[in-house]
Amino acid sequence: MLSYTTNSPAETQALGCRIGAAVKPGTCIAYFGGMGAGKTTFTRGLAAGLGLPDLVSSPTFALVNEYHAPGCLSVYHFDMYRVTSPEALESTGFWDYPLADSVFVIEWAENIAEELPEPLVKITITGSGDQPRQITLEGEDQLDDFSG
Repeated sequence: MLSYTTNSPAETQALGCRIGAAVKPGTCIAYFGGMGAGKTTFTRGLAAGLGLPDLVSSPTFALVNEYHAPGCLSVYHFDMYRVTSPEALESTGFWDYPLADSVFVIEWAENIAEELPEPLVKITITGSGDQPRQITLEGEDQLDDFSG
């Protein structure tokens, strides 16, 4: 497990970018953390690290946002805030998305913790508002050449 402290949204994005540059196809990135912790901010950095030019936004109302670009891994960015059971997860079509050739990014992963696909990188973010963020990373062995 690795731990970091970020003191601004830019630092949170920069850490996400480093992880995005190391993520492998078929990896599930699972965020654990409260409202306003910076999960979407982290995802903006992750997408940039993968080379995706898209403007990342929260998938709260859409359930999933997709980001694609030629020569880059696709990202499926899920919000599981309202999904609280395996049955509810099944009804979303979650298992129909192509994880093998992409990266799943899941906000509110604690709501589907028992259903998270492997390989899994777990990112826990604490803090909100103007507070520094404490970010822990578990499963870093699933990343290519990531030294922390």
